[in-house]
Amino acid sequence: MFGQSGPSLKARAIGYLSRREHSRLELRRKLASYSDDAAEIEAVLDDLAREHWQSDTRYAQAYVHRKSASQGALRILQSLRQQGVADTELASLRGSLQDTELERARAVWQRRFGVVPVDARDHARQYRFLAGRGFSADSIRRVLGGRSDDDA
Repeated sequence: MFGQSGPSLKARAIGYLSRREHSRLELRRKLASYSDDAAEIEAVLDDLAREHWQSDTRYAQAYVHRKSASQGALRILQSLRQQGVADTELASLRGSLQDTELERARAVWQRRFGVVPVDARDHARQYRFLAGRGFSADSIRRVLGGRSDDDA
């Protein structure tokens, strides 16, 4: 550790935020290793939010942008919830993620398999793979059944 002569909590937080967006909860956890004073950490987090250095909304949007090409809505929203993103923010993201889920599931499936399952074992394996990525059961059935968007 850097001890007393190291960077301030705010400088550390800005350093983290300069590399990528962080949720408030994530920053709180990282800063806790440098200070035992929870009030001091909260004050720094409040300053960062007030000065627009930290935003859970921006964090959620960046996270969705990074993960949406490979993960389904369920997994993305669960991860964001674990990072402390508010339910109101999750509700606004849910719609756009669900609107594009089928095409994203198809793209993930195409990269990984590209061939419709030939038997029940292969079907189960492909289903588990997509389910593990957080895609909805409906999207998975549509991808594995080979149906197009017009068939729904």
